[in-house]
Amino acid sequence: MADQGDPLARIADALERIAPAPSDTNWLAHPAYAWDGASGRPIAMIDAPGFDQLRGIDRQKAAVAETIARHAKGAAAHDMLLWGARGMGKSALVRAATVEKQAEGLPLALVQVPVDRLDTLPALFAQIANLDRRFLILVDDLGFGADESAALRRLRSFLEGGIEPRPDNVRLAVTANRRALVERADTADAMHESDELDDAMALADRFGLAIGFHTASQDDYLAMVDSYAAPLGLQYAPEDALTWARQRGARSGRTARQFVTELAGRAGKSL
Repeated sequence: MADQGDPLARIADALERIAPAPSDTNWLAHPAYAWDGASGRPIAMIDAPGFDQLRGIDRQKAAVAETIARHAKGAAAHDMLLWGARGMGKSALVRAATVEKQAEGLPLALVQVPVDRLDTLPALFAQIANLDRRFLILVDDLGFGADESAALRRLRSFLEGGIEPRPDNVRLAVTANRRALVERADTADAMHESDELDDAMALADRFGLAIGFHTASQDDYLAMVDSYAAPLGLQYAPEDALTWARQRGARSGRTARQFVTELAGRAGKSL
């Protein structure tokens, strides 16, 4: 122990106590990680549908895949905001596109960061900044209500406007279900609601790429069902698939996958 009579020694001991413990995460060994605020839990295999199985979102697929490819190759790439209808494959697309680029041999890892850990992003950046690998940070299901305004402000400063530069090997992909996050609208609501909208717009403006996802048409929904059912050899009546969607109040990729899960269960098959 350092001499406690020495003021410099006392300062050094205090700094050691408050300094975060070094992480033992091997950031070069795994395809993905789950960040807990201090270290990354390795994920051996990313849970994602096949990239070609994602239907009804061709424009979105092209934009996300191109952006991720640019980043993985070390070229200039935007941070991405994927917003819109629930269940339409926003986070699934990010995961599937990452898997596809990793299969091509590109040095890319996916790191999922919970919304309630956004304040620890600087610690994450410090661990991965100097590594010879590209990282895509996934923040899934961001809201913008009053209880999340602090998280919005933190994320906003990380994207642009903060004094500390973000590492060149890091880009963010954020998903959000609220349409108002990226659309300006006239409002006569109370002042705090207007402030929430301002916070949301200030964040949205900082993304170089904002991609909207909309409720699937009937034809697109049936194409989604077929993309999951066909590889399993499952037969179904289109009206049954549509009834399933009506009962759940949404035609989406998630609903299509849930319907096929039900079909597979009835047939005694695993997914």
